[in-house]
Amino acid sequence: MRTLVLIDGEHYPPVVRAAIEQLPSRIPGAEVVGAALLGGGEKLTTDLADDLGLGVPVARGDGIVDALRAGLERFTPDLVVDLSDEPVVDARQRMGLAARTLVAGVPYVGADFRFDPPPRPRVATKPSIAVIGTGKRTGKTAVSASLARLLAQRGTPPVIVAMGRGGPPEPEVVDPVEFDLSAAGLVALAASGRHAASDHLEDALMARVATVGTRRCGGGLAGAPFSSTFAAGVAAADGRSERLLVFEGSGASVPPVHADATICVMPASVDPELVTGYLGAYRLLLSDLIVVTMVEPSFAVLGAGAPTGTSSMSSGSGFLEESVRKLVPGVRVVLTVFRPYPLEPISGRRVFYVTTAPASASKVLVDHLEQHHGCTVVGVSHHLARRPELAADLAKAPPADVLLVELKAAAVDLAAKTALKRGMEITFCDNRVVSTGGDGTFDDLALGLADVAVERFSSWNRQAHS
Repeated sequence: MRTLVLIDGEHYPPVVRAAIEQLPSRIPGAEVVGAALLGGGEKLTTDLADDLGLGVPVARGDGIVDALRAGLERFTPDLVVDLSDEPVVDARQRMGLAARTLVAGVPYVGADFRFDPPPRPRVATKPSIAVIGTGKRTGKTAVSASLARLLAQRGTPPVIVAMGRGGPPEPEVVDPVEFDLSAAGLVALAASGRHAASDHLEDALMARVATVGTRRCGGGLAGAPFSSTFAAGVAAADGRSERLLVFEGSGASVPPVHADATICVMPASVDPELVTGYLGAYRLLLSDLIVVTMVEPSFAVLGAGAPTGTSSMSSGSGFLEESVRKLVPGVRVVLTVFRPYPLEPISGRRVFYVTTAPASASKVLVDHLEQHHGCTVVGVSHHLARRPELAADLAKAPPADVLLVELKAAAVDLAAKTALKRGMEITFCDNRVVSTGGDGTFDDLALGLADVAVERFSSWNRQAHS
C-alpha cells in the first residue's frame, strides 16, 4: 500500500525516520514511498540531504496545501499518514488537509484519527451531474429542476435521481406524463401514508422530466449517508432512454455514487467557516460550479464567519464568494435569487401564498407575484415547514380563490388538504433561479457544465473500453 507521510521540520529527522520504519507494524501493508514537508524548520540543519535523511524522497511546496498537493501528485499514494503536529498545523488546518486528501480518493490517518473517502463508485452508464448542498433549504431542488428544464429545452431531457429523508422504501420512477401530480392526486397519495412532497415528486412536477425517488438516513462529516437506496435508483434511471442523469443530494449529504460533474448550492447566509473549513471544504473541492442562492438582504442572517461590521447582503455574499474562490481557485461561481413562479395562471385571482421562505422576504415575494403574475395576495404563511404554525395560519386565512403553495414539507397533507375542503383551487409554485452576478448566468454555466460532464464520461468510457 503506497503511503505518503506528512512531516514537519519541528521534529528531528531521526525521530521521523524511526516512525516511518515503525509504520508497517502500526498499519500492516503500508509502504512509505515519499514524504511531504508541510513546513517548520527548527529541527532541520543545512547539511541535510534532499531526503532530510529519511530514506524516502521529500516533496515540498509553498505552504501546507501546496506541499500536500505536490506529495499526492508525485507519489500517487493509496494512504496518507500525518506525522506532523503543532505548531505547523492546527486542528482547522488538519481538517483542510483531510478534505483535500479525501477528494483525491485517499484515506487520511493520524495518531488518533482516520478519515476514509466516502464511497462513490461508478454506477451510472450515462453522463451525470450531481447537485449537492451545504445543508437543508439551500435551494438544491430548485437548482436541479432549473437544470433539468434547461436540458429539456435544448432537447436532452435528463432523469433526476433524488434522495431524501422521506423518500419511498424502494426506488420509485415517476414519469410526469403518466403519474398523477395534481393536487387531488397528491392528497390521495398522502392519505395512503406516503410523503407526497418528496423531492422527486417536486422535481417531476416543476421540471416535467422523469425522476427517481430514493431514501437515505444519516449524514457524515464528508456527506456520506449512513444508508441509502440511491445506487439502486441510479440503476433504475440507467434503464430509461434519456441520455443524461442529474443526481440530487439531500441536506448536506452527497449522492453516494460517482458523478462526472458537480454543482454545489449554498445560501448567501451560510457561515463561511463551516462551508470552507472543517470537512465542509470537501463539498466545495468536489465541485465545478458554486451556486450562491438567496443573495438579498430579505433572506439573510449573515453567518458568524462574516467579517465584523458586515452590514449588508452584498458585502456578506462578497466575503463568502472570496472565501470560496480562495479555497478553490478557478472554480466558477454564480450569485442568484429565487422568484416564485405559479405553474398555472393566477392573474386576477385572490391568492393565499404558502412558502418556506422567511417572513423577512415576504414583501419581495408578494410584490413579484402581484407585479409579474397579476394576482392579489391576500395572505401569506411562511410556516410551510412548521405544521402547528401552518395550521394556525390556514385557520385564520382570509377568503381566497387560490392556495399557491410550494411542493415541500406540509404542502400536501396539510395545506392542500385544507384548501380542498374549503373549495379553493390549488396551484403549486416553483422557485425559479434568477442570476444576479458572478462568472456568468446560471443558464449558461449550468449548460456548459452539462457539456463538460458528457465530455468527461465519454473520455472515461473510451479509456475503459480501449
